[in-house]
Amino acid sequence: MNDPKKTLIRGARILGGEPRDVRVDPVTGTVEETGTGLAADGADVIEAGGRILLPGLVDLHTHLREPGREDSETVLTGTRAAAVGGFTAVHAMANTFPVADTAGVVEQVWRLGKESGYCDVRPVGAVTVGLEGRQLAELGAMHDSAAGVRVFSDDGKCVDDAVIMRRALEYVKAFGGVIAQHAQEPRLTEGAQMNEGVVSAELGLGGWPAVAEESIIARDVLLAAHVGSRLHVCHLSTAGSVEIVRWAKSKGWNVTAEVTPHHLLLTDELVRSYDPVYKVNPPLRTEADVMALREALADGTIDCVATDHAPHPHEDKDCEWGAAAMGMVGLETALSVVQHTMVDTGLLDWPGVADRMSFRPAAIGRLEGHGRPVAAGEPANLTLLDPDYRGVVDPAGFASRSRNTPYEGRELPGRVTHTFLRGRATVADGKLAA
Repeated sequence: MNDPKKTLIRGARILGGEPRDVRVDPVTGTVEETGTGLAADGADVIEAGGRILLPGLVDLHTHLREPGREDSETVLTGTRAAAVGGFTAVHAMANTFPVADTAGVVEQVWRLGKESGYCDVRPVGAVTVGLEGRQLAELGAMHDSAAGVRVFSDDGKCVDDAVIMRRALEYVKAFGGVIAQHAQEPRLTEGAQMNEGVVSAELGLGGWPAVAEESIIARDVLLAAHVGSRLHVCHLSTAGSVEIVRWAKSKGWNVTAEVTPHHLLLTDELVRSYDPVYKVNPPLRTEADVMALREALADGTIDCVATDHAPHPHEDKDCEWGAAAMGMVGLETALSVVQHTMVDTGLLDWPGVADRMSFRPAAIGRLEGHGRPVAAGEPANLTLLDPDYRGVVDPAGFASRSRNTPYEGRELPGRVTHTFLRGRATVADGKLAA
């Protein structure tokens, strides 16, 4: 069988710079050459026409649902959705059935990712057995497994016991791992349905106070400093949380944080519709919180954007608000939302987007081969984006198995036209490649 052909991307703006040509080699999996006026030499040619070329996006927070909830997503469908969104690597959260709290389960997810071929899958291991918060899971065994787990999280639940959290931070310090905390004080959020504030009071829905998130973050940054370990804050959502993380970073503590695309754009005012598509954990917050999150992402207080892609089957969302599951799909729209909220507003340039959606998440997850410069000799994990595109979001065309997007019918900018994983196209002309 002949080797696959090389690809010449002609006239692409690397990180938004001047147009250049980029040749990628799917045999070596690397960028072979960059420059101007490169000869095709038998390579397939993509006329980029000034489109933006970014390093492949990396998501620290994806729910692929397999094993156990294949009715909402599988590793295959989730990685296809990731590729369509420009991602070349995702971190698969541990709240599966069974929970990814052993070497056997994380290796299963890792192998499914290898078989899918649409992006790299890095399993996230549970912090505690069964996500129950009482006993540490097999952190060392998961790290030493074929999956090489480096990020651990009970996401969906908070590690609310301070002693357990301290022990987890101490344990992963031995091998440079990181604990990714879902910051939610459970006693303060019992029966909570949405952000606690004016809208919840008017609607009569149980309120989810900002302090439920902020109190856990405050405790955990102190624990991380005491232990000298790494803490990552999942889906940060309030202005107060931003200030706590900013303070911790000013101390030089090893604390990082992520924000979701939906928390950069949507507010609790949308809950007035009682449409469960807007029900999410943590809840949509106020306009003031949204503005604080954008500024914090721009100034680097928040390190990265993570989708918290949370697919649900139709019946879990198409019901009354109180019974609906929490979560939104986000892989296929993330880059468009970031362009809309951060680039088109002047808060971030394209190098900043590459930093927040590729370089930093890859560094936090210690993910080799991703988050690398677009340069000769580097892995050819690449995303080509048409920033001038404008289109209405239609979930009927999603690659994800689920359709619970809050952006249906909304016009968003930007479209990923090509995604390359080690030099092989996973998406070409906006469609999944074979």
